[in-house]
Amino acid sequence: MKILMVGHYPPHTGGIANHLDNLVRELRKKHDVHILTYGPIKPREFEKEFVHQVKPPNFFGIRGITFTLLASKKIEELHKEYKFDLIHSHFIGTTSYAGILAKEKIGVPVIVTAHGSDLDFMSRLPLGTYYVKKSLSNADGVIAVSHYLAKKALSLGARNVHVIPNGVREFRYKKGKREFITFIGALRHYKSPETVLKLAKVFPDEKFLIVGDGPLRKILEKEAPSNVQFLGYRRDIENILSKTKILILPSKREGFGLVIIEANALEVPVIGRKVGGIPELIREGKNGVMFEEFEELIEKLQKMLTPKKQRKMGLLGSKISRKYTWDNITRKIEKVYESTLHSL
Repeated sequence: MKILMVGHYPPHTGGIANHLDNLVRELRKKHDVHILTYGPIKPREFEKEFVHQVKPPNFFGIRGITFTLLASKKIEELHKEYKFDLIHSHFIGTTSYAGILAKEKIGVPVIVTAHGSDLDFMSRLPLGTYYVKKSLSNADGVIAVSHYLAKKALSLGARNVHVIPNGVREFRYKKGKREFITFIGALRHYKSPETVLKLAKVFPDEKFLIVGDGPLRKILEKEAPSNVQFLGYRRDIENILSKTKILILPSKREGFGLVIIEANALEVPVIGRKVGGIPELIREGKNGVMFEEFEELIEKLQKMLTPKKQRKMGLLGSKISRKYTWDNITRKIEKVYESTLHSL
């Protein structure tokens, strides 16, 4: 099968780039996979002939729109050369709509994947709503990484929706002193990192780590108590988690919550806010707990501070995380490809 992936891809960072990197690596074991992404980038040497790019102007508000137009034209050009069987676009909105526009010209089926902020945020913007609805209604198949997003996609006009969660890459288990309560994520309002600062003030004897970067970092650093340490963006998540006793995910919206599975894979229990796709990943009292209000968060964290409870939850979490290997997830995505091509 010849597949064209459209979306953020390394050296870009972030959830979609990470998702695509792992998915492409697995698919390449059996298929010919090319990628179209945002430029300018310097592709990794081992795959430079398979990574294509368009270079929209880097201005907020027009970058995505310009990518849609440039990418749809580029897909047409690439198809003339490579004759793709299928296009798979990631992020419902401007990126997915590039695939839909190209489909009208070249007649190649398009699969789109909803990752979270696309349906939670992009669908609320005036032009974003148009791109989202057109993408969902015209795609040959829609993949949602959670049941929460699948329901949202159906309400916005999607047909033929498949729920396939994110995968988690294989981590090497590292022994370390488990001493930190850790937050990993973008330092943006919807991730609610300020909740961690409030919690640190309630538990002054505990050590907190904030891993990630974003527009709120300087404000958070000024307001943080002395028991909070900021590490910035890090790629060595397994090293961070090997020193973590509890992960906290206080997001106000979350389409999936991959960091939950990553933490569980390294035997770290999780406290997450009961929103979006998080309840699909945390089994209450098993691999973690959930909260709604801050007072409930304080109460549940207090109960989780005993090492025995952390070890028990961590071991259960490790067993649960094995369902989310990239090998398993890729097989499910391949079945969507096959059923889509057979139905045409």
